[in-house]
Amino acid sequence: MDTSSLMEQILSRINFSAAYLQVLRNKEVAGIDGMTVEELGAYFSENGESIKEQLRTRKYKPQPVRRVEISKPDGGIRNLGVPKVVDRFLLMKRGSLGCAL
Repeated sequence: MDTSSLMEQILSRINFSAAYLQVLRNKEVAGIDGMTVEELGAYFSENGESIKEQLRTRKYKPQPVRRVEISKPDGGIRNLGVPKVVDRFLLMKRGSLGCAL
């Protein structure tokens, strides 16, 4: 199966912009990397092409997730993964096309 066309759709400027706006609308908080959503635009202006190339060549590696335990109302504990802002953005991009890499 040739997925190059799908990858180009995922990496398109339109999809990139839609995912970025969705992250802004969600008012996401800073990730484990400390990067805020407000800093994301400048980060992608500087690093976007490099990240896109890593995705095209399947060399992009998301950072490890830090596990945080959240208390449940019934006394139990729920584990929550806290990814980096960039990784959350890339998940939004894939989701906006309804696909997985």
